[in-house]
Amino acid sequence: MNNDPLSELTPIFFLQTFILELMHASEQQGQKHCEELIEHIAQTAGCFFEETYRENTDKSEQLDSESYTELILGIKNNIGGKFSLVSSNQDCITVTNSRCPFGEQVTNFPELCRMTSSVFGGIAARNFGYAKVEIKKSIARKDGKCDVCIYTNPHAAKGHAGMEYTDTTPVKEINDINELHCKIETSMQRLWHKQSKQLTKKQQPPAIIAKSPMMQKILQSIGVIAPTMATVLIQGQTGVGKELIARAIHAMSDRYHKPFIAINCGAIPESLIESSLFGHEKGAFTGAIEVHHGFFERAEGGTLFLDEVDSLSPAAQTRLLRVIQEGELERVGGKQTLAVDVRIISATNQNLESLVKQDLFRNDLYYRINVVCLSIPPLVERPEDLPYLVQLIIQRLNKRYNKQVKSVSREVMQKIRAYHWPGNVRELENILERSILFVSGKEMTELDLELSTKTKSIGEWKDEKEYALTKIEKSFLETALKQHHGNIKRVSENMGITSRAVYTKLKKHNINLADFRVLD
Repeated sequence: MNNDPLSELTPIFFLQTFILELMHASEQQGQKHCEELIEHIAQTAGCFFEETYRENTDKSEQLDSESYTELILGIKNNIGGKFSLVSSNQDCITVTNSRCPFGEQVTNFPELCRMTSSVFGGIAARNFGYAKVEIKKSIARKDGKCDVCIYTNPHAAKGHAGMEYTDTTPVKEINDINELHCKIETSMQRLWHKQSKQLTKKQQPPAIIAKSPMMQKILQSIGVIAPTMATVLIQGQTGVGKELIARAIHAMSDRYHKPFIAINCGAIPESLIESSLFGHEKGAFTGAIEVHHGFFERAEGGTLFLDEVDSLSPAAQTRLLRVIQEGELERVGGKQTLAVDVRIISATNQNLESLVKQDLFRNDLYYRINVVCLSIPPLVERPEDLPYLVQLIIQRLNKRYNKQVKSVSREVMQKIRAYHWPGNVRELENILERSILFVSGKEMTELDLELSTKTKSIGEWKDEKEYALTKIEKSFLETALKQHHGNIKRVSENMGITSRAVYTKLKKHNINLADFRVLD
């Protein structure tokens, strides 16, 4: 028995625990506080690391690529990482990593990748005048390894994702995204307040959380396509917030002062869908006692959002195609052609391309509504967004139920991060609402959530499959070596491979052949 109960408390373990607890505490304070804290720690620490390196190597001039690489690899490897150089030239330095310095728990805090980015980027910018750090793969995002590219030439960096640094400041990408995000939120708030007279006080304005790279790309796309007249198709699983993205596009467009009308096509009976969308004339069918203005007419000058567009009947698809192509329609039972000026944004949780191939959706309509396609990632692919979504939802639920919950416990947040969220944001809202009803204090310590239904991601499945096959191969090889007393020729015949292949596998599995040979 170990006499020292703290024998496992190494400097690295202390660092990992301290940083992870710091991150959990900061995420409870809101997204801006968390981001500013990470940035401040990374920038000041990077300056200290560089200064220490210079003192120990007597370097006073600007670092060259070789010295810079030695420094950044040393920083990470000396605190428990396993970084190595992949390639280096005058434009870009690429490193890879198979073990995170923050430990396995880093998957609970993918935001920590920003710390690596700012340390690497800040040092590079001070010595090369410019840097852009692109984290292509990340252990924190469950990619199995980290691949980091540090571009030191702005021309080479063009077109690559990542954070830009000039001299001592992380600037462009953060500022650009934050500015765009602020612009979109302001536009959506403007629309919200315009409609607020019909809403209750406890209803809160919509907000888009976009801290993950994938959602930030969606924001950038909104900024580009909103001012245009292009039709947009939004694809994504149920509950990812497709209508919220559609509202943001409308809010950022020149049509913001005109109606935004959202229709769930799947909720309207097939017999009524044409009348609902395009209107009908008096006497068009039994019960049509007066002229009915459809959603297209009511959305005049504004935006019509067609959710579950895949559920439209063939006749409705034909009429919709004409509206998009000609900008005109006829009410059901009518003979008069009406000009309409409506922007169409469609949404689906189905694979429309597959439905087209099965002749379940018109090919020409598919291309008309799909001028621009936005694919909203499921929540499981947006781990960076989770703490901010939780905070936002809790704030709204507090107002709805007159609660004073300020945060969730670390155990609750770990549960949230471990779950695969098949219902996405909608399911997250439902679980938090159900749980907050039973919270009496200021911290949510219990979450009504079962983790047994968790499914493996493609990456996890591949890793597990490779691990299992490797284990089986090694076991079979050792059994064959024992059976044939280390005779490679007989082992190769038994396994159906060449002797050379057997030797390769011995090396791969670190098996000592001498352990299996019988001495005469």
